[in-house]
Amino acid sequence: MWFDNLNEKAMWSIFNDISAIPRESGNEEGIRQFLLSWAAEHDLKACTDKVGNVFIYAGGTKGKENDAPLCLQGHMDMVCVKTEDSAHDFLKDPIEIVCDGETVRAKDTSLGADNGIAMAMAMALAIDPELAHPPLELLFTVSEETGMNGANGLDGSKLESRRMINLDSEEEGIIYTGCAGGIEIDAVGKAKLKSVNKEKAAAYSLKVSGLLGGHSGGEIHKGRANAIKIVSRIMHRFPDYMISSLSGGTRRNVIPSTCCVTFVVDREDCSVIESIVSQVREEVRNEYSITDPGIDISLVRTDEIPDEAVKTKTSIAFMEALYLTVTGPQAMSAAVPGIVETSNNLAIVELADGKLTAISSTRSLIESARDECAYRVAAAYEDLGFKVSYTDAYPSWAPDPSSPLTKTVASLYKAYTKKKPVITSIHAGLECGIINSAVQGMDSISIGPNLFDVHSVNEHIMVDSAERTMGFLRYMLSRI
Repeated sequence: MWFDNLNEKAMWSIFNDISAIPRESGNEEGIRQFLLSWAAEHDLKACTDKVGNVFIYAGGTKGKENDAPLCLQGHMDMVCVKTEDSAHDFLKDPIEIVCDGETVRAKDTSLGADNGIAMAMAMALAIDPELAHPPLELLFTVSEETGMNGANGLDGSKLESRRMINLDSEEEGIIYTGCAGGIEIDAVGKAKLKSVNKEKAAAYSLKVSGLLGGHSGGEIHKGRANAIKIVSRIMHRFPDYMISSLSGGTRRNVIPSTCCVTFVVDREDCSVIESIVSQVREEVRNEYSITDPGIDISLVRTDEIPDEAVKTKTSIAFMEALYLTVTGPQAMSAAVPGIVETSNNLAIVELADGKLTAISSTRSLIESARDECAYRVAAAYEDLGFKVSYTDAYPSWAPDPSSPLTKTVASLYKAYTKKKPVITSIHAGLECGIINSAVQGMDSISIGPNLFDVHSVNEHIMVDSAERTMGFLRYMLSRI
């Protein structure tokens, strides 16, 4: 197996088993049954709650049976994205893991180490025969990636723990004690169609691809391009046009790496259209030469002219709304230096079933700033007469400077690594704040190994970091 030469074979073996099970958000029944069967195989008590979260209980080892219990928490779903030429079916195909000894990644798809590695770590620790530990409660939630539904529907009565280690972070040596809250903005409007005068029309396909994409919380500050915004930037400069198809982005919490639009124009405008695309292509490549160097912008003229397309006025107005939608970091935190306070990700656009749709995801450490940013995003579409709805709102997780768990784990980390951990907040959403609300008195932190480019086909985890994190978890559990 690919993990035969790695040190933490139990952890990697479990991760391999997890990766063989399709577990896109909302399709968690397979992984849920695997977890319950695994618990039964190891004589561990397990149960679920009404939303499908899984709880696994491992008693304390000899001499620690009566210690205060500790919860190890992660989520069982993953973001599923693949390369354009991949035939992978996320409903039935296992993730194909590739390991070069230094990194673990997937072939042509996202890896799902976010958050499969949390499950693998917690499970390996729970059955380690040489590890001394207090009673452990393993909590694996559903649909974290699409609205934190598992955390929001959690049955807190199934947890005795009042200390929780969330393992959904992506940077070794950092203890997170707070995170941003979020809300999603869905704008939907009628795509009014009109017959195309084929005698005077020319048809084009404009495609932006090759972008790095990534997590809209974890990578939003890295200056990466947004494929939808590039398309709207180009078409903002066009003369009159009519959109015939539009598709961009894949997930609400993913920076869109591709966007494709087909449209018709007056043949007399062809040279202008082609010149604008050529000019913006050079501008964008220059602007993102360091942060997103793989951008490809293609314009292809096609002989297939559609019978109908979205009316010119509606097409231009919708593209202008996309152009005006704020995207990326909007404010940096004054309370937590170096952390994004507020951001928006224009995540998905689509022309389908006679409707134009634009979906954005706003995050902020401050609830009022989150909502204000969301209202600004919505305003661009409300002016078009689109129906705007706000969904999947979740609160920020406010840091607790008096947290005993933070102080204990920080002290143990320094003793184990001889390095002082960074204690901070993160712009990405974590389930800790919601779970704290469901379980009165819960004290939470979040840690994890080094993961890169999550929510993208470039997602990978560093082997040495994952194994060092396991070493620290063993040390911590034996002494906490």
